[in-house]
Amino acid sequence: MTEAEERYYSPERWQNWLTRVEEEDLDLESEETGRLLMNIQNDAAIALAKILAAYDDGTLDEEGALDELATVHDIVMAEAEFESENEEGEILIGSVQTSLTCAFFAAEEYIVAGPSELEDDVEAYVLAAADAEANDDLDAALGYIVQMGTNVIDGEDLDISVLDDIEFGLVTEWVDGIESLKSGLSEPEVVEEED
Repeated sequence: MTEAEERYYSPERWQNWLTRVEEEDLDLESEETGRLLMNIQNDAAIALAKILAAYDDGTLDEEGALDELATVHDIVMAEAEFESENEEGEILIGSVQTSLTCAFFAAEEYIVAGPSELEDDVEAYVLAAADAEANDDLDAALGYIVQMGTNVIDGEDLDISVLDDIEFGLVTEWVDGIESLKSGLSEPEVVEEED
């Protein structure tokens, strides 16, 4: 394992979460399982936030930052493998991966092109993405959230209450991932893998 892998995220760290998921008695409707999902998601988002911070302060150049993002992406987005059949665990990890999809794209876009020039506030982009999703234009929806995400990475605040009137779906999950990334940027504390 390279020093950089240890610094930002490691396959072992991700495996520890998968092991925890496997050992838990999951109830996808329970608060406890929801908290586990958020801890896993936030832990991975903190790795992205650290890469972005290293890029912003010049510790990583563009190529290095993109390589590190790709490394974390490959770890987190790999198909979850459990010792035995675990449908709830697969759903939970799938939800984490779905939420973080846009966070990865937004981080990459931010490194390559900086924050997008928005014609409106970030909440308007969330609403536009929701409209696009409702019309089955997922590429457009993804594009809106990525543009919004680059600005959140750049320091813009997102009023999460914008999701209150949006039907649950990909857009709400993607925004959730951007929100985890935002939290990681403002409070880059490691999420402890509880026993």
